[in-house]
Amino acid sequence: MKFAKTKEVLNQLVADLSQMSMVIHQTHWYMRGPGFLTLHPMMDDFMDDVNAQLDEISERLITLDGSPFSTLKEMADNTKIPDEVGRWDRTMEERLTTLVKGYRYLADLYQKGIEVSGEEGDDPTQDIFIEFKTATEKRIWMIQAHLGKAPEIDA
Repeated sequence: MKFAKTKEVLNQLVADLSQMSMVIHQTHWYMRGPGFLTLHPMMDDFMDDVNAQLDEISERLITLDGSPFSTLKEMADNTKIPDEVGRWDRTMEERLTTLVKGYRYLADLYQKGIEVSGEEGDDPTQDIFIEFKTATEKRIWMIQAHLGKAPEIDA
């Protein structure tokens, strides 16, 4: 099977981007406190970006004759981004730190995709992985800056 490892990473991203969208939704719905008026609409942008990545990743997987996960059960069974019940008692800093953790995981998965697509000679998919890793690292930097911290991309 051609591009087997690449397709595996693509499908992992389908599950993980779907879960990350829910994590962002939860942040959007449950946030309260200082920064709400700025951060609440910003979560819409974050969700739009993740959903656009999900669509492109899924379509690339189909282009390579793969079959993306397409049920909630498949997403839940295959994601590696933790699930947690929404709570009102979390601070904005805790919520944003959770987002950074998810984005760091995605950046690492995009790096794995860059490596395996390179090994398998799938330049178009590697280009997608590079673009999305770059965008994800920028998100990390921006959230970390809001938290008064360095991006720590190379940590």
